[in-house]
Amino acid sequence: MRNQRNRAGWHLDKDQGVSVTEQLMAVLLPGTGSDDAFVRSVFAGPLSAVGIPLRTPRPNPGKDLVRAAFAALDETSGPVLVGGISLGAQVAARWAANHPNRCVGLLVALPAWTGDPGAAPAALAARHSAADVRARGTSAALASAVAGVAPWLAAELTRSWPAHGENLPDSLDTASTEPGPTLDELARIDVPAGVACCTDDPIHPAEVAQAWVDALPNARLGTTTLATVGADREALGRATVLAWLRARFTSR
Repeated sequence: MRNQRNRAGWHLDKDQGVSVTEQLMAVLLPGTGSDDAFVRSVFAGPLSAVGIPLRTPRPNPGKDLVRAAFAALDETSGPVLVGGISLGAQVAARWAANHPNRCVGLLVALPAWTGDPGAAPAALAARHSAADVRARGTSAALASAVAGVAPWLAAELTRSWPAHGENLPDSLDTASTEPGPTLDELARIDVPAGVACCTDDPIHPAEVAQAWVDALPNARLGTTTLATVGADREALGRATVLAWLRARFTSR
């Protein structure tokens, strides 16, 4: 049937593809030590292609990093797609679980852990980097952090870490101890969800993304690789948005 509408304001037209009414907006959050510029580089193009405007709140570095991220989502109004990258994905998922009447979809890329961070690779890396920044300063710690990583990732960290200023170690520590959504919380989120991972990313294991998809009532998994993202940042955004569209318009 043409132009079938749903509560999110979306309609699917077999002749014209997918479009969206002007009321729907995506609000996406950055990961640990990252920023809103990287989120835009990943998601702005793919979301624009399906007619969804994007808002990317700037991180508030320091001990209030996570609290400010939740506050940014609290300030949204109307039907909203929430999500983000890494820590931003985790904050958004927890917010969605607690605001079922305000969230109409999830766009989450590179989730790093579920529940208690414990010894998750991303949490361990953040704690180590925080201690290194305090001990040797940002420049020396950054040089160690980017050694051996892909050039594009090294460039992103080199750009974003200094912007956190003296609050960088507190940002990293705060992120490393912040719980992710539990499986029970994920099970409460019944809106369509797109989850994406890089299959060759040891810091954000694909197994975590798959566990989220398995727990969410209506989710699909999109995949790419770090190498592909290095050549095209939007590859990660496309994988997430396409997974969300599959969740929105198909059934398991």
